[in-house]
Amino acid sequence: MKTQIETLTKYLDQLPTTGRQLVAVVGAPGAGKSTLAEAVVEHLKSTGRKVQLVPMDGFHLDNGILNSRGLFARKGAPQTFDAAGFLSMVKRLVEGEEVIAPTFDRARDISIAGAVEVPADVELLVLEGNYLLLDQPIWRELKQYWDLCVYLEVPIEELERRLIQRWLDHGLEQTAAEARARGNDLVNAQLVCEHSLSADVTIQNY
Repeated sequence: MKTQIETLTKYLDQLPTTGRQLVAVVGAPGAGKSTLAEAVVEHLKSTGRKVQLVPMDGFHLDNGILNSRGLFARKGAPQTFDAAGFLSMVKRLVEGEEVIAPTFDRARDISIAGAVEVPADVELLVLEGNYLLLDQPIWRELKQYWDLCVYLEVPIEELERRLIQRWLDHGLEQTAAEARARGNDLVNAQLVCEHSLSADVTIQNY
């Protein structure tokens, strides 16, 4: 992880120091986006930079909506997010204004509105998520707003191992963990790996 942090920090240091900069950290489920993005943001804060993390996961659709649309089993797939809402937020962030955004509570498996404050004086925003380069309607419009987009590359076999372990860590038995990972998470991972637009920087994260 230290090498990845140093690599990403090097590219961030090359961005202009005037105006607000938006950096997208992209990768499949299990690629380590959240861990790397959080670590880099904390590192930059320690150097005095005005930087903030803005995750995509706050735009998960509520479980009630997913159930009504027959999408609960596919939670985490592109169609289970408010893509248009996320795009609108990004446009506001680009303008440099203060933005109040939602966050995702993993323990309760729900999005919480109005939980993230992005002050107008924050100069560098690190956004992380699976679909920030996805070549699909709405999602593909995001790329034009990234001052830097970074893709975390992880072999599909390693992603599978990590995704199964994630469910094991949540208390599932081996068979159930494999079924959850392969039935949904790995499908989403393959989509990201095969249908993302090109990034400015690719970092191997394994």
